[in-house]
Amino acid sequence: MSKGFRLTCMAMGVAGAMQVHAAETASASEATLGTVSVVGNWLDDASSVDVLNHPGARTYVSQQVLTESAATNVREVLRRVPGVQVQENNGTGGSDISLNVGVRGLTSRLSPRSTILLDGVPLAVAPYGQPQLSMAPLSIGNIEAIDVVRGGGSVRFGPQNVGGIINFVSRSVPKQFGANVSTEIQSAEHGGVKELVSTAIGGTNDKGLGAVLLYSGVKGDGYRDDNDHTNIDDVMLKASYAITERDTLAASLHYYDAGADMPGGLSVKEYAQNPFQSTRPYDDFAGRRKDASLKYSHVDATRKFEVLTYYTDSFRGSHIANGAYYDMTQLVAYPRNYSTFAIEPRFSQLFAWGEASHEVGVGYRYLEEKMSEKALTDKVKVGGVPKGNYVLTQDRNGGTQAQAVYIDDTISYGRWTVVPGLRYEIIDTQWSDVMLGYHREQRYEEPLPSINASYHLSDVWNVFANANTSFGPMQYFQIAQGGNGNQSANGLTAEKAHTYEVGTRYDDGRWGGEVTLFYIDFDNEMQYVGKIPGQPNSSDQWTNLGATKHQGIETAVHYDLAHVDEVLKGLTAYATYVYTRATSEQGDFAGKDLPFYSRNVATLGARYQRAQWTFNVDGFAQSKQHSPGAGPTYITSETPDGRYGDIAGYATWNVRGEYSFGPQFYNMKLAAGIKNLFDREYYTRSTDNNYGKYVGQPRTYFMQASFDL
Repeated sequence: MSKGFRLTCMAMGVAGAMQVHAAETASASEATLGTVSVVGNWLDDASSVDVLNHPGARTYVSQQVLTESAATNVREVLRRVPGVQVQENNGTGGSDISLNVGVRGLTSRLSPRSTILLDGVPLAVAPYGQPQLSMAPLSIGNIEAIDVVRGGGSVRFGPQNVGGIINFVSRSVPKQFGANVSTEIQSAEHGGVKELVSTAIGGTNDKGLGAVLLYSGVKGDGYRDDNDHTNIDDVMLKASYAITERDTLAASLHYYDAGADMPGGLSVKEYAQNPFQSTRPYDDFAGRRKDASLKYSHVDATRKFEVLTYYTDSFRGSHIANGAYYDMTQLVAYPRNYSTFAIEPRFSQLFAWGEASHEVGVGYRYLEEKMSEKALTDKVKVGGVPKGNYVLTQDRNGGTQAQAVYIDDTISYGRWTVVPGLRYEIIDTQWSDVMLGYHREQRYEEPLPSINASYHLSDVWNVFANANTSFGPMQYFQIAQGGNGNQSANGLTAEKAHTYEVGTRYDDGRWGGEVTLFYIDFDNEMQYVGKIPGQPNSSDQWTNLGATKHQGIETAVHYDLAHVDEVLKGLTAYATYVYTRATSEQGDFAGKDLPFYSRNVATLGARYQRAQWTFNVDGFAQSKQHSPGAGPTYITSETPDGRYGDIAGYATWNVRGEYSFGPQFYNMKLAAGIKNLFDREYYTRSTDNNYGKYVGQPRTYFMQASFDL
């Protein structure tokens, strides 16, 4: 019996013992606490969470916002969240399958510094060793909400949580039997047609047994050459059973299969000739994921106990040419396989102590992941066309056993709520290069304390402050880089960061807003820098930036204008503005901005609903970004290959109109609109294998339709 399994059993036994002890004192506690009830895992039912009372920056994106954004992928929606910056698809993350999200100036390339979940289950193929989302296995049509916790959540969720926690909530099992079908078709002024189709069918019987079958798929061509053949299928089967009024069993089966071309970056000259062209017709990406989860939960007024277990099996592969097709020296295939198993028991007990109430929460997670990463190279060139004669050139495997335990206490006294907590991570990672005979190991034991506090000025206004600690171990790619024999390269280390927030949030139903000051102090921040300039045969590289600092202010406001004048009934408006300053604190770039983030980001929009009509206008703007290279010179002028130099800021506007036919016509809704209304040309860059300039989405027309059965 493995040590990890013994500890898992021990943790479950302790939680069970605590539940028995809690039952003995429940009656007295319930009488004392009155209307106060236990929260437990506050990601479980995000739609019922009072975000106003969270002791940190948090944004809840509703299904209404998801639908009216007319997004075909989640990154289009995440732009509206203060502090979240979403990079256009580029480089090896240049397909509709990937997700590039950065928070507060942290790198956005493949979203490595946020804990990203689907119904509480990590989306990454390997949360510890390979957290990048070159494959983000979800389609937006299966999502009903997004919960973005930027601060105050690091004790309960990890690793890689310096950028917060992003939990995608899939469509729930309906109470009544029914079905829904929706579709969206979009066509840009350049490129082809892309379609999103989503369906849901299911319900719950009078015995408390319910199920729903979900499907969401994206098919079609993008707005660039060789950005075609997008083919995404996302299927979920969810079931729930109310064993008693207090006990519930929930299960989920999930299958995701996707493939898409990657058009690659352009040189400055190529971009000037035609920004929508591609010089990489052989680059593509494909992925598959199968996962299953099972959760038992018991909840009453003073305690909650749950056990979540899940298993994921993932494959992701790509073909990337070394050089443009007219000068291709090789085509490399990167097949990679990962599996993950985890079990997470959690227990929360609410009790009174004098005039204060306490909710003590304890939790444990045992997670085991395995990986196999290969590279196969086609060295034959015949007129720039690969022959398919692949030779194995890289064969690596490894895995991680990780245990995390946490304890926190939500203390409520009068208008104050204070939550001290501690998370402890024990991580053992091993990596082997089969062809070279190398074997490397890393072990970490890290205590991660935090404290969160809030003060309720009134029922609709609170202020908060918190201090959290985040940790990220070295990833498989970093362990493999350089070094000598069984020793990893000097300079690459695990990452540790301290995050601080002070803010306030107000919402009285008529208008609401928030202001958050944040500060992130990184001890050692790893940065992906791609291939070394001037060395065509160099491999992809990571570098240690050393200490970095991220600081700024996030603001958001929304207002129902019906309270100004009855004529404006149905009109609501919103706006956000974020200022971020993320800099290196040592080395050649000390005091200079980190790459690929904007100091200034703003959104502005309005929604008008009148009778059966709904109209939306949404604007987005970001200031310039930098792609400075790896040193010693901080590059601001554009280099001929397009990978380095400043990136101009831009602003875009989207418009949409919808008509709802009502329940007499199966709740049918028809909508149409335009993205990037004024056809603003913008671009980004990439420094990895597919380096160069990438044009953004041009003016795009879309139509939507949905109805219930």
